[in-house]
Amino acid sequence: MSRICQITGKRAMVGNNVSHANNKTKRRFEINLLEKKFFLPEHGKHVTLRVSAHGLRVINKIGIEEAIERAVRNGFIK
Repeated sequence: MSRICQITGKRAMVGNNVSHANNKTKRRFEINLLEKKFFLPEHGKHVTLRVSAHGLRVINKIGIEEAIERAVRNGFIK
């Protein structure tokens, strides 16, 4: 499973390590991804999602049902 947030669609970025001598080598900036279990009272069951820290803030702001609905609409969850 790839490291992509299922709510926001965030994924790792690519950049450079830059040394003191200004040598540049490729590196990855990984996202802060957590595996979290949420309760859906509408369906009466738990759902496990891989969400970033920003995804948790989105869920807290708009609610889990609306967040899942948006993620499905945007293609982050099948």
